[in-house]
Amino acid sequence: MTGRRWTTAAVTVAATLAALLVPTASDAAAAPTAPGVGTVASAQPCTTYWIARQRVAVRRPEGPVATMSSPVHHHLRKGDRVRSCIVAVARTDSGPAYRACGGEGHLWRIVPGGQVPQSCLRRA
Repeated sequence: MTGRRWTTAAVTVAATLAALLVPTASDAAAAPTAPGVGTVASAQPCTTYWIARQRVAVRRPEGPVATMSSPVHHHLRKGDRVRSCIVAVARTDSGPAYRACGGEGHLWRIVPGGQVPQSCLRRA
């Protein structure tokens, strides 16, 4: 009896998936005609700029997220404009991940050359 329930459930799941995955005539009509063109919209380039509040070190992380002891790649001067659309989040057991530029936090902006504490940047 239990085997029969599983069989019925498996058939129902398979039929549902098949109905979702099989393209319909309207899907085929909406598909692009040019070869190599996907149906997913192209990704927009990063256009978010940030300005350094003061002189700050751009750190090269040894892992996924930089720390205040990570090696320095270069420095940003006050007023330097950098592009950053991605944030790395530092997870700590207690307290903030960094104290820098008069602030503290867990977010590191990924900029060309490394990562910078978000409290050291302001949105342009």
